[in-house]
Amino acid sequence: MKKKVIIGICIVLIAILLIPIRMKLKDGGTVEYNAILYSIADVHRLNPDVESDQPYLEGMIIKILGIEVFNNVK
Repeated sequence: MKKKVIIGICIVLIAILLIPIRMKLKDGGTVEYNAILYSIADVHRLNPDVESDQPYLEGMIIKILGIEVFNNVK
């Protein structure tokens, strides 16, 4: 019985740490998925550099435990 309770608590804890919450930002279309352990941002925002030939910045940013592991925003 005790083993089943521990397994159940572990499953609930893993679900809390890994299930993301979707947030839409009002910066041109960026969508962020935030969980406790990781964060993924699908970036589509207006380019703050006015002199650039691209009006939007597009790409993806992935962070694990707050450390950026992937960024291809162009």
